[in-house]
Amino acid sequence: MEQTIKILIYIHAFFGGIGLITGIGSVLVKKGGLLHKRMGKLFSVGMVVSSLISIPICWMPKHQNIFLFLIGLFTIYLVIAGNRVLTFKTKTKADTIDFIISGSMLFFSVIMIALGIYCQLSNIENGILFTFFGGFGLYMTIKDFIFYKNTSEIKKQWLSKHIGKMIGALIASVTAFIVAGIGIGNIIAWMTPSILGTIYIMYWNRKIAPKKPILQSAN
Repeated sequence: MEQTIKILIYIHAFFGGIGLITGIGSVLVKKGGLLHKRMGKLFSVGMVVSSLISIPICWMPKHQNIFLFLIGLFTIYLVIAGNRVLTFKTKTKADTIDFIISGSMLFFSVIMIALGIYCQLSNIENGILFTFFGGFGLYMTIKDFIFYKNTSEIKKQWLSKHIGKMIGALIASVTAFIVAGIGIGNIIAWMTPSILGTIYIMYWNRKIAPKKPILQSAN
């Protein structure tokens, strides 16, 4: 059994490494170009496969890791949702698949919040992680449904949504590598990827925002 788990961990690390490298690469290369798209696809495949493998590993004897489980769950949602947003380039209305993706994450987020509250009231270790990730997931999925409903703004917002989701997945990947892979679990390791990723998202949101016309005073 332990040998099987080790093999799964190696496969998980391999695909996670591919995702991490191509994710960083896609940030550095020209956006929208062929290399960016190819790296984005490799990043998506690497992160989803790595996360899917990590989820059962996190519940196996001697390998229980709530943090890695939650990171894996969120990474899958962020990558899939981030890629689905690209379909709004050619459509102005969310379809069933979009609602299933966001609805599933909403369902799991509510469960996480409930578990987090129970764990904290019962003084169970790491309960705060469930509350934090559950609250974060609830916020993001509510934003998804607002985005789906506001059809008049979809064409203006789809790119910023794509950037936010994919950088969010990269943040999760880098954080998991630092905390679980390298074993650095201090507050700096937790917060630095999120801070840098948020700054990057804000930079691109400002860059792609529609330019406001300059009003000229009448002579």
